[in-house]
Amino acid sequence: MTKTELTDDLRGRVVVVTGASGGVGRAVVRELGAKGAKVALIARGTTGLGAAAVDVAAAGGSGQVYEADVADYDQVRQAAERVEAEIGPIDVWINVAFSSVFARFTDISPEEFERTTQVTYLGYVWGTKVALDLMRPRNRGVIVQTGSALSYRAIPLQSAYCGAKHAVKGFSESVRVELMADHSNIKITLVQLPAVNTPQFDWVLSKLRRHPQPVPPIYQPEVAARGIVYAAEHPERKEYWVGVTTAATLLAQRIAPALVDRYLARTGVDSQQTDEKPRSGVANLWEPADDDRDYGAHGGFDDRSKARSPQLWMSQHRRMVLFGLAAAATATGLAAFRRART
Repeated sequence: MTKTELTDDLRGRVVVVTGASGGVGRAVVRELGAKGAKVALIARGTTGLGAAAVDVAAAGGSGQVYEADVADYDQVRQAAERVEAEIGPIDVWINVAFSSVFARFTDISPEEFERTTQVTYLGYVWGTKVALDLMRPRNRGVIVQTGSALSYRAIPLQSAYCGAKHAVKGFSESVRVELMADHSNIKITLVQLPAVNTPQFDWVLSKLRRHPQPVPPIYQPEVAARGIVYAAEHPERKEYWVGVTTAATLLAQRIAPALVDRYLARTGVDSQQTDEKPRSGVANLWEPADDDRDYGAHGGFDDRSKARSPQLWMSQHRRMVLFGLAAAATATGLAAFRRART
């Protein structure tokens, strides 16, 4: 099966999205709806899921709701089997769902750390396993793992989340190489995200004295969604980076990790907190926060968030960018040569 047959047009394709009821997942399903996809929405929150399905239909696609806790393999498997029976064979599986705890490691209970790992790491493992089990007999399909700059560079106050994201990266690389060794037509790719303005900062369990915030600069979830959906359409690359801060963080970590350690020790705690007291007592670690309320895609930082990322466009069109840079360099060289001759 060629690349074009597999992914270039998502219209009519069956796409599963975990964590579809809010935040980045909510923005992703809207983007898929605009492309005419058949979207299976997996999450726990009844109200959020229902509103997300309406968004998909309003954008031009079709959305169907499947309540499941991604930390439970059997629930994920049953949801996927229902998708295939009710909508059709799954073409794309996008893992987005996560939870976390904002706290120093010493303040996190073993149960909280375990639960975060189950949702944010094992949720991806179970989603990937179920997707592969269904895709392998057909020898086609795409799996997209939503990662983070924190997959490479951990920060304070998010030890459980950072550990899980590092694990997702290592796990996905291993599976990707296995698929390559088998000459499989199933593709797996990662999308590393920057700080994003989502309801995470209102519904993730926090033990901080001040309200948590994304580390500036902050991007709107639609920027992340465009990157994720593009990766689903172009899964040949191992990894995509979204946002200039993601690129800068990953490059700094490669060049001077000890220097980054010292910088984060000075700035990492305060930069993740506003000057306000915690605004809500909501926590979605054990139960969904959007069972009775729809949080949508955006968090409370719209006035500080970027709606576009030139870096994302350049990453997606890097051949064009490299060709343009080469052409500019050639033109500059020729001009210098002519000046030297005259």
